[in-house]
Amino acid sequence: MEADHGHRWLRWPSSQARARLAFGADYNPEQWPREVWDEDMRAMRAAGVNIVSLAIFSWARIQPAQDVWDFGWLDDAMDLLHAHGIAVDLATATASPPPWLTTKHPEILPVDQNGHTVWPGARQHWRPTSPVFREHALRLTRALAERYGRHPALAAWHVSNELGCHNVYDFSDDAATAFRAWLRSRYGTLEELNRAWATAFWSQHYSDWAQILPPRLAASYPNPTQQLDFKRFSSDALKDHLRAERDVLREVTPDVPVTTNFMVMGGTKGMNYADWAGEVDFVSNDHYLLTGPQAQDELSFSANLTGSLAGARPWYLMEHSTSAVNWQPVNLAKKPGGMARDSLTHVAYGADAVCFFQWRQSAGGAEKYHSAMLPHAGEDSEVFRAVTELGATLAALAPVAGTRRSRAAAAIVFDWESWWASELDSHPTSLLRYRQEALDWYSAFLAAGVRVDIVSPADDFTGYQMLVAPILHVVPGALGRRLENYVASGGHLVTTYFSGIVDEDDHVWLGGYPGALRDVLGIRIQEFGPLPAGDAVDLDLGVAGTLWTDRIELTDTATEVLASYKTGDQAGRPAITVRRTKAGSASYVSTRLGPDGLSVVLPRLLDIGEVASDLPPEARGLVEVAVRTDETDDYWFLINRTDRHVDLSAVEGVPLQGPSLAADAILGPRQVRVLRRPRH
Repeated sequence: MEADHGHRWLRWPSSQARARLAFGADYNPEQWPREVWDEDMRAMRAAGVNIVSLAIFSWARIQPAQDVWDFGWLDDAMDLLHAHGIAVDLATATASPPPWLTTKHPEILPVDQNGHTVWPGARQHWRPTSPVFREHALRLTRALAERYGRHPALAAWHVSNELGCHNVYDFSDDAATAFRAWLRSRYGTLEELNRAWATAFWSQHYSDWAQILPPRLAASYPNPTQQLDFKRFSSDALKDHLRAERDVLREVTPDVPVTTNFMVMGGTKGMNYADWAGEVDFVSNDHYLLTGPQAQDELSFSANLTGSLAGARPWYLMEHSTSAVNWQPVNLAKKPGGMARDSLTHVAYGADAVCFFQWRQSAGGAEKYHSAMLPHAGEDSEVFRAVTELGATLAALAPVAGTRRSRAAAAIVFDWESWWASELDSHPTSLLRYRQEALDWYSAFLAAGVRVDIVSPADDFTGYQMLVAPILHVVPGALGRRLENYVASGGHLVTTYFSGIVDEDDHVWLGGYPGALRDVLGIRIQEFGPLPAGDAVDLDLGVAGTLWTDRIELTDTATEVLASYKTGDQAGRPAITVRRTKAGSASYVSTRLGPDGLSVVLPRLLDIGEVASDLPPEARGLVEVAVRTDETDDYWFLINRTDRHVDLSAVEGVPLQGPSLAADAILGPRQVRVLRRPRH
């Protein structure tokens, strides 16, 4: 009988098998003399570290030549960590091929869209579809599994690292061969591919599979469905590599859980993580705080989305930063309390592990200025003291371990395929940013003090009173029918400009926009109205729209106008509409309002959907609330979004104590309070 790998968490040593939150970092002992390792063990124990990720970029050290292996240092590191009660998330070390491999087999190197080879010298210089790379990577994976599968320190396997971070799109001949095989599987026949790709346009009809290439540099816009399929294929190619390493690990060590670190953050969009989440025993994520006015909201959005991908399972925050990173134009240190707030926000949305890149700040290499748990300044530093306080706090939050996220009344639909398709070239505007629109809606929910989940189009919408689907551009027929049924059953749907426009083949739904959603919304639009950069139009709600406007016709007597344009070409015409049914409603927002404008509009839509805040009025917009539950008790995480004090005396519950948590009902700047409350 095949083992059930669907809901497994870290394999803690039997002597440590108790409820806990994992706390640690990437550990790179190979960068340091052996005598430093003993100092690391003492400092890790002082900080409360109980797990590390090991050997992530160690291929060249483990296998210095094709038939030469050096496990001695790794044996020593594994034994030393176990002796000090620290578990290991052991990487397969395949993320960065060693120089001997790329020298002997340069055909494993990726090729960019212009036909240029991506050379060694950094990391992830390998083709996801290279048979040669796959052979060597799986050989290394098997060697590690056979050597360490029974080691008592081993808590989980860590496949590669940040798959697709730098090599998601490869245009090599290997990729072309694999792309053709993927297309055969998807379409079956050339006739069906020609139909889906609309190859009657621009004389692109294919008569042989060998004629098909990746969308390399072309004289004009490449075929849009070809581009969309190549994005799908590229995500699948990386997923296939994940599966290949995972299957070796499961064959050799069926009792050890397997994960890989996603990158749910910012503009990382090449991997469809909603499609990947079922391939691992537990979801892991890397997240780094970005810059800008919505930086903290983006962190919360990403944590929320990762929790959604994990479902009922706990998830692992594999990497984030104690302070500054090294790859932004200006790398700012975090303010006091910032590291704890960042960490606990992830915990609030279901993370049962809080880990950093990295343990000891490197003295050399490309990331030597990236912060770490143990900085260049050493243990006598504000960063290390904050790390130690966080470790004690996570130990105090042990009752939260194993609980799941409590479902919210509202959800935002996030769709990778709509992200990919809506931002292709030769569209009404090149200024559209799918994830930014979703983030703006999320910020508006935070400003209203209303909890919201993030779901994928494949998820079950049942039970959500309100569903916001910003720029849901790709709507296959089945999804359109599900949304209609959702509204007919009493749900309240909200969608926006450029939604419902195309099917899964990127073919326009004919008859007028918004295509597949036209009937449920009770509107019709004949032509898009994108706005030039810098232009804005006023609405009669006192807010301004940018990027887009639509000339809306009401086609159903049940459709009402919630707001109209005051200025611009559509002055006097509808800007926001709602069509009410006997039980539900469907609303349409035809312009980009940004977080400030949506903060005015969203409360009106929440009233229609009968969705209310969990917070007292005086805390809304200042405090974020997320809830975890064990079915008996709820754990309320109250997160101060501001740099000022906030009074939460009106929110009842038994506070959990920890050095990084607010000690009383007055939240200081960037503080977090955790309350245990009986579940109703």
